[in-house]
Amino acid sequence: MKKIQWKNLITAVAIPLGVGGLSALLTKKAMDSFEMLNQPPLSPPTWLFPVVWTILYLLMGIASYLVATSNQKNDTALTLYGIQLCFNFLWTLIFFNMGWYLFAFVWLVALWILILLTTIAFYRISKPAAYMMIPYLIWVAFAGYLNYGIYLLN
Repeated sequence: MKKIQWKNLITAVAIPLGVGGLSALLTKKAMDSFEMLNQPPLSPPTWLFPVVWTILYLLMGIASYLVATSNQKNDTALTLYGIQLCFNFLWTLIFFNMGWYLFAFVWLVALWILILLTTIAFYRISKPAAYMMIPYLIWVAFAGYLNYGIYLLN
């Protein structure tokens, strides 16, 4: 078993948590208007979103750490990871701040594809890292359902 590189692990986890924290900060005011929107069936309570996203960002960070500290070539995997993280951040602004629900849905489909490509790239380097990305894939698919439902209902 490999020794944990704590500084690298903390950095890897801090990056997605920081991205998520910044997007939450930038969309804080928009959340009030979000709660006023007609919601599709199966919409979870608002308090659940930050809980789920925190868990997903932690898993993403650990997954990226496993890939970054592997002995295998990881440039493509980590580049895809960074791109999907940027798409994740921008989706939040497009959806909540701009209210462009249809464009946000299309953006989310692109994000889901990027997450899938990242997961496949991670799988080639570290199977546990790829497995940690699966809840993220599932949640973003569910977010796509919610996003499209909100577009249709509003």
